[in-house]
Amino acid sequence: MADSESRIPRVFIVRHGETDWAKNGKHTGRTDIELTPLGVRQVASTASRLVGPGKLLDPTKLLKVFVSPRKRALQTFETLLGQQHAEISDDDIVTITEDIAEWDYGDYEGLTPKETKALRKERGLDQDEGKEWSVWSDGCEGGESPQQVADRLDRLVQQIKDFHRPFMRSEKAADVLIVAHGLILRVFVKRWLGYPVDFPLSMMMAPGAVGILTYKNHNVDEPAFQIGMALPVGDD
Repeated sequence: MADSESRIPRVFIVRHGETDWAKNGKHTGRTDIELTPLGVRQVASTASRLVGPGKLLDPTKLLKVFVSPRKRALQTFETLLGQQHAEISDDDIVTITEDIAEWDYGDYEGLTPKETKALRKERGLDQDEGKEWSVWSDGCEGGESPQQVADRLDRLVQQIKDFHRPFMRSEKAADVLIVAHGLILRVFVKRWLGYPVDFPLSMMMAPGAVGILTYKNHNVDEPAFQIGMALPVGDD
């Protein structure tokens, strides 16, 4: 990565580590469960390789952090930053917010996608031939609609862009970190790029994974995502 590109503000998105429900394919929205031991190790492994002074995600370059209030996200944030967690846990830097909480699955909480589709059929929904439930377009009964999710994510997207605007050609690093959940982070990527929630952009994000969003041409109105990451070059 060129030096000029590395100074463009970035948004690091981090998915929490494994939970028992996620491991078994259950929708996990508002249910507040912790990471499994493997989930903790997943995040710790990511941190050991990518997080730290001079590494890809350098805590000294973070000016804002947004974290979902669910235990699994808070635990991930603490594990990810390790000893540096206490150093940046200032209210001016870290915001715990429902705006990046996982999609509220409502009546489908704790169900697998297969069980969800069966329940909807029993309720007389999705009766047209070939029609299958999609959270991206149908949302969740008793939970959130795609529009409700888009509205809260758009608030956060605008907040981050307003924060980044003065730093587009600055020598000062102004990275942002978001620690949250697999589905909501994929929706966030779509809204960051200006796509509808149901835009057909297939994405996957492993537990404990890190993604990077940024801007083209030092322009806050040209949001982009990095499809590959270049690790910082250390001094010889």
